[in-house]
Amino acid sequence: MSECVFQRYRHHVLAVVRELLPDVAEETLARVELTPTRDPAHGDMATNAALLLAKAARRKPADIAADLVTALLKVDGVAAVAAAGPGFVNITLHPGVLRAVLPVVLGAGEAYGQSQVGRGVRVNVEYVSANPTGPMHVGHCRGAVVGDALANLMAKAGFDVTKEFYINDAGNQVKALAWAAYWRYLQVLGTTMAQDDFSALAPGGLQYQGEYLIPVGEALAAEFGNKLAEVDVDGTPRPAPEATWLETVRGFAVAHMLGAIKEDLAALGVHHDVFSSEADVLARGVTDAAIDQLAKADLLYNGVLEPPKGKLPDDWEEREQLLFRSTGFGDDVDRPLRKSDGTNTYFANDIGYHMDKVARGAQVMIDVWGADHGGYVKRMKAAVKALTGDTVPLEVLLCQIVHILRDGQPVKMSKRAGTFVTLRDLIDEVGRDAVRFTMLTRKSDAQMEFDLDLVVAQQRDNPVFYVQYAHARCRSVLRSAAEEGAYGAVDDAALATATLDSLTSDAEMALVRRLAEWPRMVEAAALAREPHRVAFYLAELAGDFHALWNRGRDDASLRFLQAGAVEATRARLALVAATAAVIRSGLAVMGVDPVEEMR
Repeated sequence: MSECVFQRYRHHVLAVVRELLPDVAEETLARVELTPTRDPAHGDMATNAALLLAKAARRKPADIAADLVTALLKVDGVAAVAAAGPGFVNITLHPGVLRAVLPVVLGAGEAYGQSQVGRGVRVNVEYVSANPTGPMHVGHCRGAVVGDALANLMAKAGFDVTKEFYINDAGNQVKALAWAAYWRYLQVLGTTMAQDDFSALAPGGLQYQGEYLIPVGEALAAEFGNKLAEVDVDGTPRPAPEATWLETVRGFAVAHMLGAIKEDLAALGVHHDVFSSEADVLARGVTDAAIDQLAKADLLYNGVLEPPKGKLPDDWEEREQLLFRSTGFGDDVDRPLRKSDGTNTYFANDIGYHMDKVARGAQVMIDVWGADHGGYVKRMKAAVKALTGDTVPLEVLLCQIVHILRDGQPVKMSKRAGTFVTLRDLIDEVGRDAVRFTMLTRKSDAQMEFDLDLVVAQQRDNPVFYVQYAHARCRSVLRSAAEEGAYGAVDDAALATATLDSLTSDAEMALVRRLAEWPRMVEAAALAREPHRVAFYLAELAGDFHALWNRGRDDASLRFLQAGAVEATRARLALVAATAAVIRSGLAVMGVDPVEEMR
C-alpha cells in the first residue's frame, strides 16, 4: 500500500472537524473530500468540509471555514490555509512534504498507488461475453478494453477481482451455428447438395455463412470422418437426421469458436479468470432454483403483458406468460420469465447466471455491456435486487459504439470491400497498445471516433504517443546519466536517498504535485468505476513532464543533467525516475506496455 498525501491530510481535516463539530455524524464526515486545486496558485489541495457540514452543524459555511483555517494552520506540514468561495478551504503544504513523495514512489515502483480502499470486497467483472458464433469484431473491442482496465484498476485499489466471460452456448443462435458448421463439414466431405437446399432444411435457414467456419468443417471431418453424415451407395455424403449429430457438432463448433475468441482476446492483452457456460448453468438447475425462489417470495404470477409501444392491436397476440413483478424493484413493466410454450426467456436464463455468480461469492457484480443493451439494465437490476434482498449490487457500464476513421472518413465494415472487420485486423493495423490506450481516452458511455491515422502518428495530439514519449524521454535521461558516470548510482533505490531541496522551480513542483495525486486518483477512479480517468491522468502527467523538458531547453539551470552539480542532478534524476515509475504504474492498469525508446 502506497502512502497517499491526500489521504493523510484528509485525516487531519477530519480530526479538526471532529474537534470543532463533535456532534456531526460519521456518515456525514465520510463525504468530506480533499482534492487537488485546479490552480496551484490557490494551494495544493482543497476541502469541501465547511460547505458540506454547514447544514448538519446549523452554522454558516463561511464561519466554519474560518475556524478550519485557524485550526489547520497548526497541522504539521501546512504552510498556508485560506477560505475560498462559498465555503471551500484551500491548503498549501510545505514543499518538503510534497518532495517527500519521490522516495515513496521510488521505493514502491510500479506498486505506487496501490490502495486498500476496496477492503478485499469480492467483485465479479463480466465483460465481452460475445456469442461464440463468429470471430471477435471491432464492436467487441471497447467493452473488452474497458472491462479489463476496470478490473485491473479495482484490483490495484484493493478489491478482490474476478474477470469473467459468459458463454451464451444454449440459445437458438448456437443451434444455428451448429447447422452452419455441419454444412461446412458436408462440403469438406464432398456433398453435391446445393446450399439453398440445405438452407431449406436448417431451422430459420443457413444463418452463418462466413468463411471462418470452413476450418471448423475441416476439423469435424478430420475428427469424425463421414460418421456424422449419411452416405449414398456411390459414396456421396448427405445430411443425417438432426438428432444424430446436433449435440456433437454444436459442442465442437462452440469449442472451436471459443478458442478463436480467446486467441483474439489474448492478442488484445485480455485474459479472463473464469469462462461460465449458459448451458452448464441450465444443466445444474440454477435458473429453475432462481425462479422457484422468486415464486416462494410471491414475486411471480401468470398474466398478459400490454402491447409494446408502437404495436397496433391487430399486430399483438395476447398470451398468458409467467411474469416477474419487476416493477416492484424499479423496472418499468413486469417481465416474462417463461414463454407461452413453457421454455425460458433469455431474461430468465440471465437471472440464473447472475445468481450463480452470487453463489460463487460475488459481493459486487459489474457487467460491461454494449449501449444497445441499455433497455435491459432495469430488469436485470430488479431481478438481482429481488433475489439478494438488495445485498449484492449489480452495476452496469454501457459502452457506446466506436466509429473507425481512415483519412477522416468512416471505414465501412465490409470484407467484400477489402477493409478490416475483425478485432484482430484492428490490432494488426495499429498495434495492441494503441488500441487499448485509445479506447480509454473517452468515457465508456460517450461516442468516440477511432482515427487510424492519428493513433499511429507521432504527434502531441496522439495521447498514446505523448505518454509513451514521456516514458521514453525519462529512460533516455537515466541512461545518459548512467553512461556519463558522474552522478553516482542512478537506480531507483539509490535515487530514493537523494537530497531533494534543490527542486524548487514551478515546473518541477508541478510535476511533483502530479505524482502525489496518483494514489488518490486510483481510489477515486476505482470507486467511480471510470478507468478512462487513468488515461486522462497519464496525459496530464506527460504534459507536466514535457513542459519541464522544454523549460530546460530555454533555461540551462533547469536541465536534468548539470555538470559539476551532483546533488542537484541527483534530485532531478529522482524526479525523472519517479515520473517513469508512475507512468508504468498507470500503463499497467491500462494493460499497455511502456517503451524504452521511440523509434
